[in-house]
Amino acid sequence: MLTLQDIQHAAQRIAPYIHHTPVLSSQGLDKLLGRRFFFKAEHLQKTGSFKARGALNAALQLQNPRGLIAVSSGNHAQGVAYAAQVIGAPALVVMPEDASPTKKAATRAYGAEVYDQGVTVENREQVVRALAEETGYALIHPFDDLRVMAGQGTQALELLQQVPDLDAVLVAVGGGGLISGIATVIKSLRPACEVIGVEPETANDAQQSLQMGARVKLVQAPRTVADGVRTLAVGEKTFPVMQRHVDRIVTVPDEVTLEAQRLMMQRLKQVVEPTAGLALGPALMSYDLPERVAVIVCGGNWMP
Repeated sequence: MLTLQDIQHAAQRIAPYIHHTPVLSSQGLDKLLGRRFFFKAEHLQKTGSFKARGALNAALQLQNPRGLIAVSSGNHAQGVAYAAQVIGAPALVVMPEDASPTKKAATRAYGAEVYDQGVTVENREQVVRALAEETGYALIHPFDDLRVMAGQGTQALELLQQVPDLDAVLVAVGGGGLISGIATVIKSLRPACEVIGVEPETANDAQQSLQMGARVKLVQAPRTVADGVRTLAVGEKTFPVMQRHVDRIVTVPDEVTLEAQRLMMQRLKQVVEPTAGLALGPALMSYDLPERVAVIVCGGNWMP
């Protein structure tokens, strides 16, 4: 099980290679939505998303790997490519053919080779494991890896230093690596703070899993504008952490996600991707939220 100490060690390990990202706010948004919001700006992180944290924490613990290999729709791809640069190793990233062209180009710009021929969301796990065996490269999974989960949690250590008196944190949920790391920190240091996961209505496998008490797997890749959370199921390692520390998971339709993304760009003057808008989505709906809420702005790798 992931621990606070794992995340504190990760923070020390990756500190030389990441940004200590700011917390943004908007009086206009607060007035419009009727509560105080604090936006943890991970879209300003190295590679444009929080994924650099987990990839670095995993890569920096390897002993002279032949190379790094990963599977990703985009942001983890760039994180692993950047981590490979830091440790001086080649990187190979498996990406679905229909993944964002912007994210593919950015991954190649960090020096990684992109393998996407015939790759789908449904078969990408099998493809990457076969290639890892063939190349001998070290696999860094996008979420189901304790080292990755610990790296993602480091942003919550920063967040609680920046805004100590939070009532809730809103986190987009895909495979569960991000919310597992964040929830471990929050419940260890501020247990009264609610940890709320947010999923697209069409991709609510995590919500179903927590309700059922067992991991639920989607039959096919969900259709959603939030391309960062198109996983089929939460991870074997992330699920028990979520069961222990996540208070609830809510869902948001794509039209609300896009409206939230638009509001964030309009009021914060920041370019954010739709998955970042997903995290703010519950504030635009009738969900019961407390007064002081943090929103994890997970990424900004998007072009209008």
